[in-house]
Amino acid sequence: MESFETLLEGSAKAHGHLCAGQVIGVRMAMRGCELIGLDNPSDISQIKKLIVYVEIDRCATDAIGYVTGAKLGRRSLKFVDNGIMAATFVNLETGTAWRLVSTESSRDKAAEFAPGITDVSEQQLVGYKIMPDDLLFDIMPVRVDVPIHDMPGPSRFKAQCDSCGIIVRDKREVLVGSRILCRACACGAYYRPLDSGSGCRHTP
Repeated sequence: MESFETLLEGSAKAHGHLCAGQVIGVRMAMRGCELIGLDNPSDISQIKKLIVYVEIDRCATDAIGYVTGAKLGRRSLKFVDNGIMAATFVNLETGTAWRLVSTESSRDKAAEFAPGITDVSEQQLVGYKIMPDDLLFDIMPVRVDVPIHDMPGPSRFKAQCDSCGIIVRDKREVLVGSRILCRACACGAYYRPLDSGSGCRHTP
């Protein structure tokens, strides 16, 4: 794996700016990959061994994707919307998995590692670069049972919604009684078609 500084520079460029979240994400990804025994996860020899679960859609997630090469479209990056600055790294070959959570206490401790800097954002940017892992993260071994329909590779599963007729892949359909529904028909959609008047065909 490339050096921290090299990865941080590349990640910040890909993300669009350098920030404390980028530092956290790069360090989290480097440590997570080390713990599961992958030293170059974006290499073709290792790329199919990795799944990463991220729990927040913030800057750190872009950094994690950059360092690991994990991608939504490759099905190796999974987004679990918990609103927590955390990620779990899974080695599919060995089953080894570790979850890393950014500690809230690291925000206050950043000033100790960046003496003379008064701006909080700059304190964190500098402090997070050199803070020990055990202060920056809560790190724990975990078990992740990855369902076959969440594995990388071509889609093996599809179903048709009994309400709207749309095809749903990868076991994302919802069974309501004896009816197979897409999630929008079962639970309501995040969108509303403009040409549907006041209603929505995906309103249960």
